[in-house]
Amino acid sequence: MFRVIVLIIAAVAAITGVVGPSPAAAQCRLCDAPQTSRAEGSDNGTIRVEVETSLNFDRLILFGNGSGSAQLRPDGSASTAGAVTDISPRAMAGTVTLRGQPGRSVKIDLPRRIVLHSLSGGEVSFDDVISDLPSLPRLDSMGNLTFRIGGRLTVSGDADGDYRGDLPINADYL
Repeated sequence: MFRVIVLIIAAVAAITGVVGPSPAAAQCRLCDAPQTSRAEGSDNGTIRVEVETSLNFDRLILFGNGSGSAQLRPDGSASTAGAVTDISPRAMAGTVTLRGQPGRSVKIDLPRRIVLHSLSGGEVSFDDVISDLPSLPRLDSMGNLTFRIGGRLTVSGDADGDYRGDLPINADYL
């Protein structure tokens, strides 16, 4: 008997020391001495985390009630083991963009494991969280850093249903 489960993991931005968006500063055109340099805002020390694409396994095909796993890598490639026989071709790795001070080194913390829940009370685990971050992440000259996230989803027993969970991402300057 084949069963289908749907899994979506929303990456949630949990940023250290972040404030909300600040109002745009404009120069007064009637002032005596116009400024030609860029005005430094009060949010110099903030990093914004923007989730471009949520990590989404879409649908898994299970054969039987045994345990199995599905692996989705940051490059979008996928593999299965055990009772999980197939992953939907629409499965997507998560894409996250950091925005902050150009050229600054950053520390990014991803959890090792989270638990996804269904409306019926079922649970599956998402672990071995991996990313394509460089070993020393740094914002580029425009103040951006984009990376992708993947990991392994482990199911066991009767896992039918839609599962959802949050993957917290913590970012801070070094």
